[in-house]
Amino acid sequence: MLDTSSGLGAAITPSLPTRGLLTRIAARLQHGPPLTGYLRGLLLRRHFTSAGLIAVERGGPAPQVKNEQGQIHVGNILLYPGTRLWAHKGGVLRIGKGTYLNRGAEVIAWERIEIGKDCMIGWDALIMDTDLHPVGNRPLRNKPVVLGDHVWVGCRSIVLKGVTIGEHAIVSAGAIVTRDVPAWTVVAGHPAQVVGEVDPDAAARAIRGDAP
Repeated sequence: MLDTSSGLGAAITPSLPTRGLLTRIAARLQHGPPLTGYLRGLLLRRHFTSAGLIAVERGGPAPQVKNEQGQIHVGNILLYPGTRLWAHKGGVLRIGKGTYLNRGAEVIAWERIEIGKDCMIGWDALIMDTDLHPVGNRPLRNKPVVLGDHVWVGCRSIVLKGVTIGEHAIVSAGAIVTRDVPAWTVVAGHPAQVVGEVDPDAAARAIRGDAP
């Protein structure tokens, strides 16, 4: 039996904060990506200006992070194979915790792109704040892109420069977003237009994980 009278037991027994941390880690491993996913994320950390826990789903090709003297700040995020993040010189890219980018999704920040918490970026979606090159004699003009929390960007949709998407909005698959999207709305088409609204009660149940 361990003799705690000398204080040795107190030194070995994890403190309450430590036990809480271990509990959170165990829960994350049980319900989230496997440990190997976080190990793959460690290989990408050097490209980020600041980062929480980065998990990478298995499969190929591996995600690419291109930081050309810009800033890339992310919370706890999940990246699927083939995703690409690019911050040009002077550009700032921020992605909130709980957000994931599905296979082939790409984000290009030459000025500023902010993606909120718990967002879902679908397969092959493209988000960019630049045209990448000027047209004719006109100078290249970049405009910031902002996505609020809990935004769902459907597969193969495109979000172009200067757009703000409000919280809980849904961008339907294949949409091309050229103007602001109000919060709690559904947009679709080329260019994207409001075609419906998001039910706040259903969204709240989804966030809590309640059964329908």
